[in-house]
Amino acid sequence: MKRQSKTFASLKPRERLLSHGAQALSDAELLAILLRTGTTHYNVVQFAQQLLSHFGGLRELLHAPPKSLLTRPGIGQARACEIMAVSELSRRALEQELKQGPGFTQTQLVKRYCIAQLGHLRVEHCLALFLNTQLQLICSVEVARGTLNQAYVYPREVVKAALTHHAAAVILAHNHPSGAREASRSDIALTKHLSKALALVDIRLIDHVIVTANHATSMAEEGLLT
Repeated sequence: MKRQSKTFASLKPRERLLSHGAQALSDAELLAILLRTGTTHYNVVQFAQQLLSHFGGLRELLHAPPKSLLTRPGIGQARACEIMAVSELSRRALEQELKQGPGFTQTQLVKRYCIAQLGHLRVEHCLALFLNTQLQLICSVEVARGTLNQAYVYPREVVKAALTHHAAAVILAHNHPSGAREASRSDIALTKHLSKALALVDIRLIDHVIVTANHATSMAEEGLLT
């Protein structure tokens, strides 16, 4: 008797991945492959879905601190380390893409990078992204960290760091934990002040990106850079 092929729905996550590619799997199924086994009461896909629901989504899970991961039943040190490693590998892959090609000429890629760096944070952080003459990423440096609503950035320190890293251009990026997508008056004032300070040493400020959980606003696109 001829054996019938399995339907897509009947395949286990690993079989689905091999047969149809990773893009065909849900977040829970991809996470289930990483976790490998479930718990006493739940199979691995159900367990993965519970984790996603508890943390609020895939990105929140991948950026969860170790203590938060370890409080969940079924997550020991090994699984916590695996989740953290996947998060860091993803971040490094994106950073490598920006270092090897002229990625910072593509606004959408810049936004994607900034959301990955800042979108999950619950207090305000500000990063300076230092670029070479080909607009490739040299490095990103945290230049300020503040409260829920405010971080103080000192243009002199950004200029000093830019010179240290031999940057030809800078992108400033900071998050709004409040969820506000628009640049505030203080954001606009800081941008103008920093642009003038960098220009004195022949370094361009090419953008200031405002980041929320799932969105990034380019002040250059909004005509607010100068």
